[in-house]
Amino acid sequence: MVVVGPEDPLVNGITDYFLSDTALKNIPVIGPPAKGAMLEGSKAFSKDFMKRYNIPTAAYKSFRAEEIDSAYNFLSMLKPPYVLKADGLAAGKGVVIPETLEEAKANLKEMLLDHKFGKSGDTVVIEEFLNGIEVSIFVLTDGKSYLLLPEAKDYKRIGEGDTGLNTGGMGAISPVPFVNEVFLQKVRERIIEPTINGLVKENIDYRGFIFIGLMNVGGEPFVIEYNCRMGDPETEAVLPRIKTDLVELFTKVAKRDLNTLELEIDSRTAATVVLVSGGYPGDYEKNIPVALPASSEGIIFHAGTRSENSEVLTNGGRVFAVTSLAETKNAALKIAYDTASLISYEGRYYRRDIGKDLD
Repeated sequence: MVVVGPEDPLVNGITDYFLSDTALKNIPVIGPPAKGAMLEGSKAFSKDFMKRYNIPTAAYKSFRAEEIDSAYNFLSMLKPPYVLKADGLAAGKGVVIPETLEEAKANLKEMLLDHKFGKSGDTVVIEEFLNGIEVSIFVLTDGKSYLLLPEAKDYKRIGEGDTGLNTGGMGAISPVPFVNEVFLQKVRERIIEPTINGLVKENIDYRGFIFIGLMNVGGEPFVIEYNCRMGDPETEAVLPRIKTDLVELFTKVAKRDLNTLELEIDSRTAATVVLVSGGYPGDYEKNIPVALPASSEGIIFHAGTRSENSEVLTNGGRVFAVTSLAETKNAALKIAYDTASLISYEGRYYRRDIGKDLD
């Protein structure tokens, strides 16, 4: 069995490759074919998909370089702030939210004419800004039925109080207090089921995860984006809460038998704190020695590390994710922060306000 984690191989067709190879086609792959991965691989494709199936999302239009004057006109019809998204994959950094029209036009020029995001920005999607609270919803589907996994809220900005540059994620909390059964029912009926039915209608054999980034606008869910995989660092908060055996789950997905399984979820709260390199998400140094505790209450996930001569060294921007489970959010956060404080390396940084907005 192959469980595909990152988006690049899915968008580039690793599932299709296995299915088309005589020697490999009987090995189950957990992840959609390239056509299904376009939900993440192309913002324009995913927005058009939502429009086709009446899935609630922000008003939008897509533009290419030769249409920049029309794009400027469209921007002038929207209220600030503005949302500009590079169409293709940009490692989680292809979204810009300028506050003024002048800034939005300058950003648009950078993306379309100056190729700030390379080919990923050949098309730019301009959206209206949705004012609300973000939440990440996760679905595992076998192509016809689905299981709703625990939801999470992640924290994307580098600075406390959600300030500074966007990152790949600085922490996560699961469950999310405002995600009650009434809200989830709206998500199921208006978003998840139309999404899966739409994939079936378009003959996309989608077996794997669907991440749905939602904005809760006054109790109403709107889709911000799809991912064709689990999101990071929400994965580190979500998976520890799933008590059902993952291999059993994936086997059911492969056999298209997911509707025969009951998902068992840990009722405790999971809190995840991400430790990053100094300077991230800008330039940062690698190969810095790390001192790790001999034991800890929290779970330490290695994200950007490598080992050399039995020594652990930093090898990326986000170096560790520390997760803990406890009966309350604050108790889980205390364990996660206590564990984080025991990991030391030069330039270590982590946000100390994860989950505080949910009090």
